[in-house]
Amino acid sequence: MAYRDHTKVVHIGNVAIGGGNPIAIQSMTNTRTDDVAATVAQIHRLEEAGCEIIRCTVPTIECARAIKEIKKQIRIPLVADIHFDYKMAIAAIENGADKIRINPGNIGGKDRIRAVVDCAKERNVPIRVGVNSGSLERDLVEKYGGVTPEGLVESALDKVGMVEDCGYDNIVISIKSSDVLTCAKAHELLAKRTQYPLHVGITEAGTVYGGNIKSAIGLGIILYEGIGDTIRVSLSGDPVEEIRSAKQILRDLKLRKGGVEVTSCPTCGRTRIDLIGLADQVEKMVQKYPYNIKVAVMGCAVNGPGEAREADIGIAGGDGEGLLIKKGQIVRKVPEDQLLSALRDELDHWQN
Repeated sequence: MAYRDHTKVVHIGNVAIGGGNPIAIQSMTNTRTDDVAATVAQIHRLEEAGCEIIRCTVPTIECARAIKEIKKQIRIPLVADIHFDYKMAIAAIENGADKIRINPGNIGGKDRIRAVVDCAKERNVPIRVGVNSGSLERDLVEKYGGVTPEGLVESALDKVGMVEDCGYDNIVISIKSSDVLTCAKAHELLAKRTQYPLHVGITEAGTVYGGNIKSAIGLGIILYEGIGDTIRVSLSGDPVEEIRSAKQILRDLKLRKGGVEVTSCPTCGRTRIDLIGLADQVEKMVQKYPYNIKVAVMGCAVNGPGEAREADIGIAGGDGEGLLIKKGQIVRKVPEDQLLSALRDELDHWQN
């Protein structure tokens, strides 16, 4: 059995994570939280893409107060991201945050931690205890001879203990590093020592290109080992790309069904159409369809039908014309410039 099947169930608004519940996909807004219109507009785009939990930074009281207005206009739970100022954590909770993310080690002494926990406890708001490699305490760096998985785990459990000491266990843990192998090992160690649900991600992963590769490797290792109850793919780019990537990672690991999977050939000297451009168009087009099917985009009318045999539906380009294929069988020939519209028409009338 996977670790995630035995973690504590935590409710974040109307989304339950842990205890074998579906792995929830998160992202974070990059707008000013106190710009309610911009923040809501971005969250709506993320909701449409498939985001299930959204996090917003709360550095000021204006941002905390904005949470109340934002919550009125969105459908998914909102997590308040807090750095250093315990008063912002309390204000965020009072304004309706569904969860708060804090590092108990950097918001002040025991009295301040207790004030935050008491406020969360009063409203049954979960606390995500987050530590990462950049915030690892100096004594742990010295103890372990650098930033190590063991040091990260010790730091995380120490911070969890601070919340537990206040009589609260409505907790989610995140333990992140920008180093893939450090992050993976840290999760392996942590999963054996706690039953709290884990939020998984590779922090500061990088650009859409590099960050996707790093996140796919890191999250792939961790999730495949049965660890992780909610995830975020952290990218320096449009947050919608984070959702697309997270969905793809979960689908490829067979941890989530639904959504069209697109396969395409890498092209070769036989290709006579703009296969790369066509594949990109197909990938964007199929995002609106909820079907649990595979679509193949092939560049060769000779080998395309055979190569698309495992797909539910496919298109293959030739010289001036192409083929529409179902389950490896040619359905009809289509003019090259109508391949995309022919595929769209099939999907519009698809019986899943």
